[in-house]
Amino acid sequence: MSAVTNPAAVPHPAARPHLTRWVLRLHRPALVVWACLVLLCAALLLWLAGPLTDAAADGWRQYNACNWSQKCAYDQDAILRYKDVYNYLTLSLAALPLLVAAWAGAALTGRELESGTAQLAWTQGVAPARWLANRLALPAAAITAGTSLLVYLHHRAWSAARGRVDTAKSWWDPWTFHTNGPSTVALCLAALALGALAGLALRRALPALAVGLVLTAGVWGLVHRLMPHLWPPVTRVTGLEHGYGNSGGDMGVAQGLVTGSGGHIPEPVCYARTTEDCVRMFEKRGGVGFYQTYHPYTHFWPLQLTTGALALALAGLFAVAAFLVLRSRTGALRSGKEARG
Repeated sequence: MSAVTNPAAVPHPAARPHLTRWVLRLHRPALVVWACLVLLCAALLLWLAGPLTDAAADGWRQYNACNWSQKCAYDQDAILRYKDVYNYLTLSLAALPLLVAAWAGAALTGRELESGTAQLAWTQGVAPARWLANRLALPAAAITAGTSLLVYLHHRAWSAARGRVDTAKSWWDPWTFHTNGPSTVALCLAALALGALAGLALRRALPALAVGLVLTAGVWGLVHRLMPHLWPPVTRVTGLEHGYGNSGGDMGVAQGLVTGSGGHIPEPVCYARTTEDCVRMFEKRGGVGFYQTYHPYTHFWPLQLTTGALALALAGLFAVAAFLVLRSRTGALRSGKEARG
């Protein structure tokens, strides 16, 4: 009796070649939806990088060439259309980790444990660890391929507008930064492992979906908060009379006063009416200049790679935790079956 119901039974040789095919058949609707979503976003990003950007750039050239002493016409619709499409696409790509986590928690593991499909597979000679490995490996491959294509096309669309469209987002804008590089791919993989972990821990589809969403949003926020500190920033020092200098294209990290001994202290709040009064107040506090710590645009790829590495490390931790939870669940089940047998 225990040999039939034992989830750790030796896999039947005939079952092995068909496990991957069975997983693909079981999750075919999700795969089709994912492929359609990738193709739709890819087509919109190509449209954004080409005709929409060109039209918006022409509209801004017309606007900047206007002589406002006379009536001036420019293509405002093209400018607004570019802005809307860019914002919607960027937010959609930034939300992909949430979509992945919801699906992984609800459908990939939670629903199968809730319905008993997973337990049935284990009794048919499929080892639990191999069952989970297949459920993580196949979606991970599809997610990596699709998301990599989308972030490449998004970066291409953003680069096409840089310097041509006045309202184009800065490289350090949170949504733009992540959707422009591999950090979004890594966050999607972390969301996959985290959603699967939630499904294994809760064994119910809807609670796993909700928990996966909340935890993935927290991971997204944590990774973004740590991102500026994963690569050494640059520090600029200026005199009190010069202010902080021009830093329009840089990602600010910290700023404040430089003391006579070279130390850095946070800038005190100044409510004086003139800059000269503020400077005098700063001098009384021991300040001799301003410092500004920032990341220039040349740090984009180092920040992307370090952020992606952090997200991949978290994905690995979540995957290990999922296997440990699975082993704990199946170990308890095996012990119970053997005791009854």
